Amino acid sequence: MKVLIKDELLSGKSVYETEIDFATDIVTVQDIISHRVTKEVEDYNNRLPEYFNGLVEPGEAEKTLNGYKLKAKKLIDAEKQVYIALDAFQKNGFFVLIDQLQAETLTQQIHLKPDTTISFVKLTPLIGG
Repeated sequence: MKVLIKDELLSGKSVYETEIDFATDIVTVQDIISHRVTKEVEDYNNRLPEYFNGLVEPGEAEKTLNGYKLKAKKLIDAEKQVYIALDAFQKNGFFVLIDQLQAETLTQQIHLKPDTTISFVKLTPLIGG
């Protein structure tokens, strides 16, 4: 089942969209995050573009306006990126909305429908005291 995945700002503005194909219609939040991160790493590794646009920053990368720029073009480890993303979710680094309802835990089961939309909203740390 193909599902629309979006990155959104807190204002609700969509800044990235892709489709992810799931083998079953019942998945966990962990499955959703893992599939998304694995897909974006595979896309990057197959093309090795100048910038990596993904959910989490790869090691040895610099954050820029165009995405994450790796110091040297090299393959990214998908398993490591998935681990970082799952850890970030548990530490509230981003949250996941499934049809506008916030996912609470990695083990939460989701019943996917053809019109399901999954949104990732990254939280920006406040600067200052």
